[in-house]
Amino acid sequence: MRLAGAGKRDVRSQFGAIPWRLNDGKVEVLLVTSRISRRWILPKGWPMHGATPAEAAATEAYEEAGVTGEPSNAAVGFYSYRKDFEGDDLPVVVAMFPLRVKKVLKDWPEKGQRKRKWVSRKKAAALLSEPELRLMVRNFDPRRLKG
Repeated sequence: MRLAGAGKRDVRSQFGAIPWRLNDGKVEVLLVTSRISRRWILPKGWPMHGATPAEAAATEAYEEAGVTGEPSNAAVGFYSYRKDFEGDDLPVVVAMFPLRVKKVLKDWPEKGQRKRKWVSRKKAAALLSEPELRLMVRNFDPRRLKG
């Protein structure tokens, strides 16, 4: 699959969610496993036609983690990684959007392909691979979110 208008080495954009909740006054983050390597990640995906970046991130959280809620329209940060895409090593920049989880579903589209677990910000940071994302999650504070 070729991404429209993108050259072989162009940077791609993705949108990701930081699904969060308060549990006994403490912030928890929902991690999911990746489908292939089974490492712990946050939901993310490609832009979606007709959806804002925050809406696309919320859709990924629903599909990958089985949660719905209120996305923030303001990105809390960005991180980059390299994605193996059909034999190409593509640079990707991900904008991350907080998603205050209102509902955790028993069934969701990728339930059979992923595991999920709620953890503290500190534990989430320790489990994630990308250094920029680890720092973003460790320092994530929903009290600083705008609207």
